[in-house]
This record gives sequence, structure tokens and C-alpha cells, in this order.
Amino acid sequence: MYGVAILFIVLGILIKYGKMYGLIAGYNTMTKEEKEKYDVAGIATVFRNAMFGMAFIIIFGYIISKRAQNPDIQNYALWISLMIGIPYLLIESNSKKYKKN
Repeated sequence: MYGVAILFIVLGILIKYGKMYGLIAGYNTMTKEEKEKYDVAGIATVFRNAMFGMAFIIIFGYIISKRAQNPDIQNYALWISLMIGIPYLLIESNSKKYKKN
């Protein structure tokens, strides 16, 4: 489970600080004119925050599962992080807040 959490952290860092905006679905297929219509730095911040949040939930679930000696908890934490994180990413990154006028 730590591997998935580390992957999320690395992706968040790469997108936000490495400016690897091509990892954002659909961004690399946009024309230059379309890309100028979006605040990609703001969208990258949303991705970083979501990835870090999902990683935190996974790590927290892993720690709790080890303390409680119940391996099912880490699976629940993974699924909860995905069920919260993915909709958040989709809704927040597609909001009008990040579209330039």
C-alpha cells in the first residue's frame, strides 16, 4: 500500500513542481490556443492537493490496519481515497474557476 501512496505523492510533485502538465488527461492533446484558456497552474495545484490527500488516507489506513491487526482496513482506506479523490479531481479541475475569460 505504501507503493500506491508514494506513486500519488510523486505524481503530485511531478505535475505541480515538475510542470509535467502532459500527465493531466486531455491537456497534451489541446491546441496552444485552447491551453491558453485554462489556468493550468491552478489545475496542477488541485492535482497536487488531491494526490497528497489520497496518499495521506492510504498511509493513515495502513498505519491503523497495522495497529488494529486488521489488514482489511488498508483496503478500505485505498477504496475510500479513490472514491473521494477521483470525483474531487474531476469536479474541481473541470470547474469554471480555472477557465480564463
